[in-house]
Amino acid sequence: MKMVKSVNTYCPKCKIHTEHTVTLYKKGRDSRLAEGARRYARKKAGYGSQPKPIQKKFAKTTKKQLLKYKCKKCGYIIQRKGLRLKKLEFM
Repeated sequence: MKMVKSVNTYCPKCKIHTEHTVTLYKKGRDSRLAEGARRYARKKAGYGSQPKPIQKKFAKTTKKQLLKYKCKKCGYIIQRKGLRLKKLEFM
């Protein structure tokens, strides 16, 4: 699906409708020092198998794309769930 790079929408910080740039949210690298990651590594270590079953069958083929709207006036970023898409293209 093709989407515009900028859109006019409400900014809660400015409290008016302003021009926003639209980008796709990308997940950052996982921290290996996070408590959950350390706990999971401890469970996997040693003799034994995977502690939890790995899900192989999924009902959905796509995920809802998370969009980031950045206000051009103040720089405030709003995150909004988008549509279910296989590919998103900004024009």
